[in-house]
Amino acid sequence: MTTTVYVPNDAAALSLGAEEVAQVIAEEARVRQMDVTIVRNGTRGMVWLEPLVEVTLSNGRVGYGPVTAGDVRSLFDADFLKGGAHPLRVGPVDSIPYFAKQERLTFARVGVTDPISLDDYLAHEGYQGLMRAVSMTSADIIKEVTESGLRGRGGAAFPTGIKWKTVADAPADQKYVTCNADEGDSGTFADRMLMEGDPFCLIEGMTIAAVAVGATQGYIYLRVEYPHAHRALNAAIAAAYAQGYLGENIRGTGKRFDLEVRLGAGAYICGEETSMLESLEGKRGEIRPRPPLPAIKGLFGQPTIVNNVMSLASVPIILQKGSAFYRDYGTGKSRGTLTIQLGGNIKRGGLIERAFGVTLREILYDYGGGSASGRPIRAVQVGGPLGAYLPESQFDTPLDYEAFTNIQALLGHGGIVAFDDTVDMAQMARYAMEFCAIESCGKCTPCRIGSTRGVEVMDRVISGQNRDGNLALVEELCDTMLNGSLCGLGGLTPYPVQSAMRHFREDFEKPA
Repeated sequence: MTTTVYVPNDAAALSLGAEEVAQVIAEEARVRQMDVTIVRNGTRGMVWLEPLVEVTLSNGRVGYGPVTAGDVRSLFDADFLKGGAHPLRVGPVDSIPYFAKQERLTFARVGVTDPISLDDYLAHEGYQGLMRAVSMTSADIIKEVTESGLRGRGGAAFPTGIKWKTVADAPADQKYVTCNADEGDSGTFADRMLMEGDPFCLIEGMTIAAVAVGATQGYIYLRVEYPHAHRALNAAIAAAYAQGYLGENIRGTGKRFDLEVRLGAGAYICGEETSMLESLEGKRGEIRPRPPLPAIKGLFGQPTIVNNVMSLASVPIILQKGSAFYRDYGTGKSRGTLTIQLGGNIKRGGLIERAFGVTLREILYDYGGGSASGRPIRAVQVGGPLGAYLPESQFDTPLDYEAFTNIQALLGHGGIVAFDDTVDMAQMARYAMEFCAIESCGKCTPCRIGSTRGVEVMDRVISGQNRDGNLALVEELCDTMLNGSLCGLGGLTPYPVQSAMRHFREDFEKPA
């Protein structure tokens, strides 16, 4: 009897030795003459348990982790292929509290299936959304997405259905669907995990978008630092072509959609949609003034959908189960689920998918278990390097777009980075300015010059030079960047700076 063993092929697990673990399991099974099939799955998102090895039993999958190559022999001795007791045994994976309390819609298959097996994808309800979509009119597909309440998961939170309708209504012989997979924010990794763990989900979402707006060509603009995702996407795209889910006649419907992956060159600014389009056209990644919007005049001057990985990967389940199913998750104007990426000084970092409305405190303590250092969590940055720093008094804020706007913060891509009470918030404010100075495309003066001057002024503040005057100058500079920058890089850099000054003023006034 063959036993199926799952060993993650996710980049985080690989960095912790998963490849060697898989090889040693295969060798030990051969030596012991045991019939074992090893499947390289995605990660379940519990990074502190990686590499998490799962064994398929008659009543489900049992996990062991974190497993090193040196643990493998003792696992076999403990009869782990039958779920035997071992110090690394974590029990049924679906019952681990961190995992069991989640609401996985977008990530339902990640860690469960073989990422590049189309048969496995189909066996787990894959492509049901597309098959429903091709039987609908363009207007009905867009209505379904609109009524679901789906908003852009890349950070801007713009209603996805409105964007699609604009592209659909724009007259043009050629239209495009583009996916911005240039995931550059610090503390974010959901896009990578989805592309490595369930690439067909993204492909299906993009194909539905193409059918909805009449596009025939799509591009995934992938961060060059994601080689594992690149391989998984290309393998999945090839399989989709081979089985007629991509190409000139999708599953005999007469619909056409071609898709390919293009690699970025490591520029953070290309996370902004118009810079990404410039790069896709082979130009320097710089901001385009708007209007015109990409939905009207985008890639090569044609109407173009530009969505983030999580936005597009949310579409298949909406088309499969209907807008009401998705809309029933969430709160207020924030509908569906958010893929939360928890990192920094935290005991149990990883990915959490929950409906909007869960609080920061729940994420930090119920899931994260508090700081890794055991010290109090003093500050949390939400939304990447341009997100605001939130103090403990705001930890009960629900993860909701409007709730965050009300406290002068942003959810962004859902990254949460925790800091304990040893953090120097004046240094963190300086880092925000330095990050902007390094990553600015140079197109506009407030961002290009403002961030450089911001680093200089912050250095004077930290060294104790004319603190009151220089802090006032920082505020004035932030106002200029916030209101005068062409895009969110310069426009949002004031968020971490001003929030640090507002909530952690003592760090800016302590003796040099």
